[in-house]
Amino acid sequence: MNEELINQCGDELYTAWLERKTVAPLTERYPDIALEDAYRIALRYIDRRVQAGETIIGKKIGVTSKPVQDFLGVFQPDFGQLTSGMVYEDGATIDLGTLIQPKAEAELAFVLKEDLTGPGITAMDVIRATDYVVPCFEIVDSRITDWKIKIQDTVADNASCGVYVLGKTKGDPRKLDITLAGMVLEKNGELFSTGVGAAVQGSPANAVAWLANTLGELGIPFKAGEVILSGSQSALVPVTGGDELVCHVGGLGSCSIKFSGRSAV
Repeated sequence: MNEELINQCGDELYTAWLERKTVAPLTERYPDIALEDAYRIALRYIDRRVQAGETIIGKKIGVTSKPVQDFLGVFQPDFGQLTSGMVYEDGATIDLGTLIQPKAEAELAFVLKEDLTGPGITAMDVIRATDYVVPCFEIVDSRITDWKIKIQDTVADNASCGVYVLGKTKGDPRKLDITLAGMVLEKNGELFSTGVGAAVQGSPANAVAWLANTLGELGIPFKAGEVILSGSQSALVPVTGGDELVCHVGGLGSCSIKFSGRSAV
């Protein structure tokens, strides 16, 4: 795809986010779209948000666990960028009217104390560079109609980023076994699903190392202070107004989020 078409697609996704609407899958309209094209489209989309006043504060890894891969029909990880406009406080209520077709997933977030620049980063490097980990929810939200996505569609759409919330309890990954720590997800007071860190590429730290190395090849480092969402340990959770979600991570604590209103779709 040439630069003009890359920018056109990025602008289309930015407008879709701004106006809370969806667009037809890019892979249907541009069957030859390459993964590299999709990442360039995502950069254009995020650049538009930055130009409008947001700042980049971290990264996210998507499509890392089998339940999410099976649901989406996408079988390799992707990544997106987190901005200051995506953050909610633990226990906050999200107005679904600000989203399009949201689904929630529970995972572990890493907050870095040191820069990490791949390639060559290992899981142990990630642990050493991490200030703390917290349980979190990511509310994924696709700008692609009916979540009809292939890997190029979700990559172009900034890995289907919506918003996210971080728990308040900070854990030391050098003292907590993040691979074996169990996660329990409750929806409206009832058990919805269970998970474990090993469901994410064998360990959430492996997923973060993968992203550090992938971005390193593109000349993009992880910066101290950035938030890295390591990928869902739960099945995707459909949400409607009035729902409340709580995830508990063994040895770490919990994170909660509520929803009000109706989403655009």
